[in-house]
Amino acid sequence: MNPVPIVYFSDVLCIWAHIAELRVEAVKAEFGERIRFDYRFCSVFGDTVRKMATTWRDKGGYEGFNAHLMHTAEGFPEITVNPEIWLKVRPASSTGLHLLLKAIALQEASNACPPGAMLVILKALRKAFFEDGRDIAQWKTQAEVCRSAGLDIAGIEARIQDGQAYAALASDYQDAHAMGIQGSPSFVLNEGRQKLYGNVGFRIMEANIQELLREPRSDQASWC
Repeated sequence: MNPVPIVYFSDVLCIWAHIAELRVEAVKAEFGERIRFDYRFCSVFGDTVRKMATTWRDKGGYEGFNAHLMHTAEGFPEITVNPEIWLKVRPASSTGLHLLLKAIALQEASNACPPGAMLVILKALRKAFFEDGRDIAQWKTQAEVCRSAGLDIAGIEARIQDGQAYAALASDYQDAHAMGIQGSPSFVLNEGRQKLYGNVGFRIMEANIQELLREPRSDQASWC
């Protein structure tokens, strides 16, 4: 039996995706090789200045957003959130982060970096921002994170400079639009028939996957 594919869209700067990481790891531990996550990216923090000036204009701007995140984090003691995020450090955009990760994925696919490198850097970037309070939108910080993991920066830059990473990221954003992705994180199963969005608990993910494992035929809709 082929593994159940789970298309996973997220924005690196999204706290709910940061929270979801532990649940994703729990799902992997539970189902092992019976599932396969396909990591994609969507744009929620593509322009953070505009986001704060519109969505959060009447809710306190950066300060209100920081307060919201800290309140959210209180409900999840298993994660760490730096109290200064979005106050002293305000990443301009997540787009460059997604571009970097797509470049690493391309390197990984061509065996130019170790298997799982993209996921290692994704987690390291989230830790650098949410826990350490670093501005991960800056290329300097991104390069430091990659070097710390032993990756070849020159090879990653080459994937960006020749346009391949841009094309891969454009595909992600187009797929997110075509699949009706509302935000981060979003999980798409059963060829788009099932979508789980936002603060999705482990048991909900487990139930959806169990149903697909029970009846893997793609021409039959799940009752879950």
